[in-house]
Amino acid sequence: MDRAEPGWIVLGRESGRVVAVELAPDGSERARERVVTLASWVAERERADAPRWVWHDTPAWYGALLAAGIRVARAHDLRLAHAILRDAAGVVDDAGLRRRSEWDASTPETSSADALFDLGASAGGPPDDIEAAVAEFSRQRSALAGARDPGALRLLLAAESAGALLACELHAAGLPWDGEEHDRILRAALGERHAGGLPTEIQRRADEVRAALGDLSASLDSQPKLLRALHRAGVLVDSTSRWELQRHDHPVVEPLIAYKRLMRLYTANGWAWLREWVRDGRFRPVYVPGGVVTGRWASSGGGALQIPRQLRPAVRADPGWSLVVADVAQLEPRILAAMSRDTALAEAARGRDLYAGIVAQGALTTRAEAKVALLGAMYGATSGDSGRLVPRLRRAFPRAMAFVDDAARVGEAGGTVSTWLGRSSPPPSAGWAAVQSGASDVAASEMDESRARRSARDRGRFTRNFVVQGTAAEWALAWLADLRGRLAALPEVATDAAAPRSGAVFATRPHLAFFLHDEIIVHTPDEHAEAVASAVREAAASAGRLLFGEFPVDFLLDLKITDSAEKD
Repeated sequence: MDRAEPGWIVLGRESGRVVAVELAPDGSERARERVVTLASWVAERERADAPRWVWHDTPAWYGALLAAGIRVARAHDLRLAHAILRDAAGVVDDAGLRRRSEWDASTPETSSADALFDLGASAGGPPDDIEAAVAEFSRQRSALAGARDPGALRLLLAAESAGALLACELHAAGLPWDGEEHDRILRAALGERHAGGLPTEIQRRADEVRAALGDLSASLDSQPKLLRALHRAGVLVDSTSRWELQRHDHPVVEPLIAYKRLMRLYTANGWAWLREWVRDGRFRPVYVPGGVVTGRWASSGGGALQIPRQLRPAVRADPGWSLVVADVAQLEPRILAAMSRDTALAEAARGRDLYAGIVAQGALTTRAEAKVALLGAMYGATSGDSGRLVPRLRRAFPRAMAFVDDAARVGEAGGTVSTWLGRSSPPPSAGWAAVQSGASDVAASEMDESRARRSARDRGRFTRNFVVQGTAAEWALAWLADLRGRLAALPEVATDAAAPRSGAVFATRPHLAFFLHDEIIVHTPDEHAEAVASAVREAAASAGRLLFGEFPVDFLLDLKITDSAEKD
């Protein structure tokens, strides 16, 4: 192929063989060729000119490259980009992207408010055919060219695709995990294991629950049966949630809450989880970038996004290596300050705990009040302490409060909202529209009208939070992408100081090992730990400037260099 100014290289298959099509920066075809040995060919092109790789689905291509020891710098994931552009309100001419096609097969499919927290169902996947990939890329370029803000959308697609690369890298490198420490934690919490039975501490708590119920055969793991047993004992609850149980004064409450907590650890992260998900000192979950409609990541196995606090001591660096653990303090409120251009809220956040800053400004009297009020404003709480305190926030931070209120009104009216870079919320479902329409009918009852108002408010809460949570996800992707490049630029260490269990690509250099919404863990050789810490801070500041320019909001990090990810 011609080695002119690097543009794009589209990878796909034709008759089962890999084909590469090189495109100039303007999208015109330069050359195409069949690739015999993909890994070595990609490695050569990366060394020569670091092109931007275009493929139908990052895991389908990049996983094998990483296994062969090949890292790529940049890529464009057609599947993820299709989902964003198809739904983006800022795309005026969709160039055919909104016509139902096989490119929609594995993107989130739900449009309810519940989708804010759920991974949409998927089936099948986009085609890996080379002509289909070239045609889809052309459609995406056309849609971008005519968008209202093509620059922002291009940045979003680049960040989303960088996230897809990183998700594969996180899986390949794995999170350092001490299986012996995990086992020790389980034994201390759950007791000793017994073949064919529950661990001793769980069994002891189960016996206490049954004794308190006066029913030695009570089923504790069937919600309907347990509720009936509780009712027979005089504990009239509608659920077995801790909050509801604690409202009752009965001997069964304390052991039942303890039993449920222990069983949750046992079933979600017990010895079976340890056997299945930890191999050779590494926990390798499967991350799903864009798995939530806001752009947040999900996971399809291993519970990477739900590691319990008590197991974090099992996250341990290899000998001669350290963990750089960093999380952003109050990420979403800081994002709200930047999006709304509320300088008063940004000032409250500058260089300090944002909730403490709100108190220092005199808006509220305690940190607890500030947290309840601000989170209530972002999530649309209208009752309790939030409902009482939010009016005071409106006076102190009118631009921020008006911003989320406007997003809520759009949602209540059936409209869609968009994040800072242009990811748009899904439209309301046909069922939602039918409820609203039915309420305006002359024959509508008070119940119909009440139901319509309630569903409108629910959608308003969804859109209110969508804009903030989605933009926070964009900032996090920008942080990750920037940090990924900085880590790759650090020098490798000698092989005798390597961490071979992290794989060929990452054994001798600092690398990201974990990501959870607003927290990262970098596994690094000890000699690079301080440089990595600086890179983490610099990448956070860079991400803020990239999205919000010179608006004076900072993203305060709680950062530590340690050998264990145990929370303080």
